[in-house]
Amino acid sequence: QVQLVESGGGLVQAGGSLRLSCAASGNILSINTMNWYRQAPGKQRELVATISSGATTNYADSVKDRFTISRDNAKNTVYLQMNSLKPEDTAVYYCKIMCLINVEWSWFWGQGIQVNVSS
Repeated sequence: QVQLVESGGGLVQAGGSLRLSCAASGNILSINTMNWYRQAPGKQRELVATISSGATTNYADSVKDRFTISRDNAKNTVYLQMNSLKPEDTAVYYCKIMCLINVEWSWFWGQGIQVNVSS
């Protein structure tokens, strides 16, 4: 139906940068809101950044001014540029995208990708 494939995670030192990508494929007629979440060990999953179909963005306070979410509608892809990374940014990062399949809008999750920030 719909597959979300994430890439770009890995290990980086504090102060470094990573760029995550999440590409959607399948019988997608349209994409609306695109989100990035993260879940650190022992913590609840939290919303990190959101981008609307009109490219309006919102960020969690903890990542504001360090992370940038963007989208390429032609490629059905959402990105998360992460700069000035901190050890507390270590988590599994998930994309979540609202897709129009046939006549229904539904949310779909990526499989998650690990980001580790060393001090």
